[in-house]
Amino acid sequence: MTRKYNHYCPVAFSLEVIGGKWSFTIIRDLLTRPQRFSDLLQYSSNVTPKGLTLALRQLEETGIVEREEQPGHREVWYRLTRAGQDLRPVVEAMKEWGLKHAMRPPLPGEVVRPDLAMDVLTDSLNKRGRKLPQPTTWLMCFTHGGTHVLSFDGDRWSTSKGEKADPDVRVTVSPEAWATFLAVKRSERNQYVQSMQLDGSSEGVKQFLQSFVD
Repeated sequence: MTRKYNHYCPVAFSLEVIGGKWSFTIIRDLLTRPQRFSDLLQYSSNVTPKGLTLALRQLEETGIVEREEQPGHREVWYRLTRAGQDLRPVVEAMKEWGLKHAMRPPLPGEVVRPDLAMDVLTDSLNKRGRKLPQPTTWLMCFTHGGTHVLSFDGDRWSTSKGEKADPDVRVTVSPEAWATFLAVKRSERNQYVQSMQLDGSSEGVKQFLQSFVD
């Protein structure tokens, strides 16, 4: 439940509408595509079904989220309204601010979602203008959470879930170890390299490490 600020200001008004505990994580996930209740429950890790129901109900009442029910189907899909979609730059700004000022290694018991970690990494590589000498493909094999392809096409980075034949480097790592590796300072990452299994040519592995380690 969001609080009332009793303060005449558009920032206060916005927080009264979208300042609930789970509001922004729900909006973050719905910005990718419509989701079912079970999807959102899984993605938000430790939210309870009751907590998610209340958060969705509040976002519906404020015109941020809408339900889509198809005749003959029991599933209910949730999607963002136009007002919800207008929050995209806000979520992107929060992501960028968090990367710059609030990042830390995951705490024990915290759920690390590989898809979020890869999306954040891709955004960061593109915004920082990180380039490689040639197009490159790295296959990230997470011990739990699936496999993701991280590619550089000569200009920009992209990521997708799935397999890729003959990647330049295959990286096997837990989501928690990968998140820790990225969260610490570049000068401290050498000590975490041993948590990953790197398979590929010596030149390919060297280029991978140089991209992330001083």
